[in-house]
Amino acid sequence: MRRAVRAGTGAVLCALVIAGCGTGATGGGPDGKPADRAGSRLSRAVITVAPGDGAKDVAAEGALGVTVEDGTLTEVTAKAADGTPVAGALAADGRSWRPAGRLSLATQYTVDALAVDPQGRAAARHAVFTTVVPQHTVIGFFTPEDGATVGDGMIVSLRFSRPIADRAAVERAVTVGAEPAAAVVGHWFGDQRLDLRPADYWQPGSRVTLRLRLRDVEAAPGVYGTQSKDVHFTIGRDQRSTVDAATHTMTVRRGGRVVRSLDVSAGAPGHTTYNGVMVIAEKFAVTRMDSRTVGFGGEYDIPDVPHAMRLTRSGTFIHGNYWAAPSVFGNSNTSHGCIGLLDAKGGGADTPAGWFFDHSMVGDPIRVVNSHDTTVAADNGMSGWNLTWPQWTAGSAL
Repeated sequence: MRRAVRAGTGAVLCALVIAGCGTGATGGGPDGKPADRAGSRLSRAVITVAPGDGAKDVAAEGALGVTVEDGTLTEVTAKAADGTPVAGALAADGRSWRPAGRLSLATQYTVDALAVDPQGRAAARHAVFTTVVPQHTVIGFFTPEDGATVGDGMIVSLRFSRPIADRAAVERAVTVGAEPAAAVVGHWFGDQRLDLRPADYWQPGSRVTLRLRLRDVEAAPGVYGTQSKDVHFTIGRDQRSTVDAATHTMTVRRGGRVVRSLDVSAGAPGHTTYNGVMVIAEKFAVTRMDSRTVGFGGEYDIPDVPHAMRLTRSGTFIHGNYWAAPSVFGNSNTSHGCIGLLDAKGGGADTPAGWFFDHSMVGDPIRVVNSHDTTVAADNGMSGWNLTWPQWTAGSAL
């Protein structure tokens, strides 16, 4: 009896093994294809997913594809680990599928494919792979900050952490939109700075969005962007000021109407103030000004300059001045290139400098005229308004 039971058990196990060999979607004979035997329910369709299951360091472009032999693909689903689907299309003959664009770098993907053979029998394939993690990346440091309210002379500026070789690809990935609408164009200053502005000053009240879609953009050979974000800011009121270095005055206009005229002291002979439009980039209630940092040797070092607002990267400010005689303002130019306003030590709230500081914001344009100097360079601070629109658009890679 025991021998009979053992013999019967062996027969059952043999039957189970045989049945198990016939249930896989793509299993089969020794050549890797389903065995062709009468009554087989195995599909003859053989699906191949490239790259293979478990592949790593897969290229983001050109590596992914699904094909089928002895059958027709009926459905292909590919998605990233966060659920983002990969758009793609089946070939007209149903024999292959390709993604519509590049994949994301450093991302795990899953692929599920279904097919049927000529007899209508289904086959399936599942694969998981990971795209390459770039060794070299680049980011753009931007101004203004998200959520800021700025003046109508604001210029959007990005400084990149690495030199950009493919400027067109990067510029296509950086767009600026506004409500009300305004056409905004980029201008490259060298290979690491991209500024963007409209043809004229922004319309007050505009809501502006900087869209960075730099993720996976190849900015230089083997160097890829990492950012994908939106930066929102608002244009405040329209305030524009004009400094006349010959008459030693500054006229402040808001919405085209004069709101105040202030006496100033601009750059002295030999240290004249730049002509042209400069835009307030930073505001400091108090700051230190050391001539050694701007190439003037040890001519001055003032630790507590009040109401200081930066106009250029090279060191031009409009600021309060408590150390000069009050008679200087409105009568002579005595500075090393800055624009000085009468102030009190520590910063007086009711002084001309205090008033102008309180009524100014980052992004306000200030135009200097009648100074015995050249026009400020367009890349020295936010001075791009000194270029005509054709000159500006000529600096775009697009």
